[in-house]
Formats: sequence, structure tokens, C-alpha cells
Amino acid sequence: MIFYENIFKSLRKNSKNLIVNQTLIQEILEVVEQAAIASAKLTGLGKKDEADAAAVEAMRLRMGKIEMKGKIVIGEGERDEAPMLYIGEEVGSGNGPGVDFAVDPCEGTNLCANNQRGSMAVLAASDTGGLFNAPDFYMNKLAAPPAAKGKVDIRNSATENLKILSDCLDLSINELTVVVMDRTRHKGLIKEIRECGAKVQPISDGDVQAAIACGFAGTGTHCLMGIGAAPEGVISAAAMRALGGHFQGQLVYDPAVAQTTEWADYTKEGNIRRLNEMGITDIDKIYEANELASGDNVVFAGSGITDGLLFNGVKFESDCIRTSSLVISTLDSTARFTNTVHIKDGAKSISL
Repeated sequence: MIFYENIFKSLRKNSKNLIVNQTLIQEILEVVEQAAIASAKLTGLGKKDEADAAAVEAMRLRMGKIEMKGKIVIGEGERDEAPMLYIGEEVGSGNGPGVDFAVDPCEGTNLCANNQRGSMAVLAASDTGGLFNAPDFYMNKLAAPPAAKGKVDIRNSATENLKILSDCLDLSINELTVVVMDRTRHKGLIKEIRECGAKVQPISDGDVQAAIACGFAGTGTHCLMGIGAAPEGVISAAAMRALGGHFQGQLVYDPAVAQTTEWADYTKEGNIRRLNEMGITDIDKIYEANELASGDNVVFAGSGITDGLLFNGVKFESDCIRTSSLVISTLDSTARFTNTVHIKDGAKSISL
């Protein structure tokens, strides 16, 4: 997260949980850059598990060098399933600010493995307790531009939301583009969107970048609708909260709705019990962005592994490695697009 002198005074009252550190934002940027570089070395090789493992190791290694009391609240799974960046793992030096992290070191592993657009290394960070500890469930999501914040609603039909979005953006419905994960469960949703006259942009994986793209004019993406992974929903919410965009999420626990082979042996009743055991009793609650990312200070950071909607992927050159990244912060309401040249030892010439 990013900290500046002019907010020292206002943040001192929270010093028990947060120690102001101007270098932390830069270090968080380097965390996602290093993860992206490590994963990009395996781009297009069909090795999604290896690409993910490389990103995880690089992200954890860089986090370990930061002066902070970091904790993974959304990560690679429980401790017995993931050797690194598991939920509850402590990261950093153990000294400094308390920071909670939601991480996805290689978001879109299939995209990376197949050298397709949209894979990136991504994380959300907040002061301690500031991120919703989302269970490994699915989530129905709605993301839209700042102009539509609080006006579109996940409880509405797609038709109703498209009419509202059209009015908010002063665009005809047939000028709107809606991103939807290409899944069987979305067959009816896609049909409804197209019957309204809006364009559908199906994606195979990686809905975080698509959600965030809704927050920026000129991306050609006006809305994200449909069901994706809940942990990634928290990361998207952190970015959209910082951007002032609209994001809502609602947990999906019925296998008949999720329509995924991963839940082939699960039951609706069993999933409800799992949620209750995690302390989630209002299972149908609709979460707003400021509930999923509730901290006083929230930061999103992402770095492209492959080219995508918002930034380029990693580029390997003879004398350097180039990364393209985005950092969004609530502290000063900024979105910083960063192109970094990582100079190799013995480099002779760096082109512009």
C-alpha cells in the first residue's frame, strides 16, 4: 500500500495495526513483477502447474524481504494443500506494518500455459482485517464503471442492468460490451444479453482483469456479469473500490447453479454446512466492494504475464526484461500504470 507524508498524522491513530512506510507500495509492485517474470518463462509450454509454482515461489521470496507483519488471508489453499502462500501463512520480516494479502500469483494458469491473453500476477493488500476471507467457493459477480456505481444491482436481471448502464454511460445498449466467463452455466445469461442487443465478450479464464477493465473508459469493456471464483472476487473488489467503480458479489453454494465438475461430489446441503463452519451464516448475502475490501487502506497490484486488456505481458529481450503493471490505491485515489525495465547483468544496450 502507498503511504505519504501528508497522511502521516491521520494514520497515526491506527499505528497499532499500521506503520506508515513510503516504500511499501514500491515493494508490493516488485512482488507482482517478480511473480509475473517467473511465470512468463513458461508461457506457451503447456505447463500450467509449473508456471503457477514458479510464480508462487517468486512472490513469496520477494514478500519475505519486506519489513512488515504480513499474512495471507486468500492464497493457494490450506496449509496441507499448499506448501507456500497458504491461507494463514505469515510473510515478511515480522517487523513493521500489519498487512493482509489476497494473492493469485498466476491468475489464468491455462492462459499462461497456452500463451493466451489475460494472464497476470495479482494481489490485493490491506491493513490487518481489511479483506474478506473468502471461502474457496464460487461467486456471482457484477462489475461496472464508476458512473453506474450504486445504480446497477446484482439482484436485477441482465436486461434491467443493461438499460441502467446504457443511461449511465450515455451509450445505446448495442454499443455495450459485457464480459462473461465462457461456461455452460452462463448459456442463459449470454442469450439474454445478446437478445438485448449488447455484445458479449466471452473469456475462458481470468475475470479479475476483465472486472477492473470496467473501471477504465476506453477499454471497450463496460460490464462483467456471471459466476467465477470467490477469492478472485475479493481481489477485484479491492481494485474496484479503489477506482470508485461498482462491484457486488454473492456466494454460490448450489452445485446445480455452479455447474462445475469440481463439485461433482458436493451437495447444496454440504456446501451450506461448510459455509456455516467458516462463520458465514448469511449465505445469500450480497457483498458490496467496501465489504469485501473493508480496510482503511486498500491496494491492488497486478503485472501482466501475457498481454491483456489493461497491460502488456512480460517481454524478454537480450539485455533486459520488460514488465507492465498497474497499482491502484485508496490512500491517494490513484491508478498507476508502470512499465519497468529490468536490466540484465552485462547489458550493452537498452532500447526505448
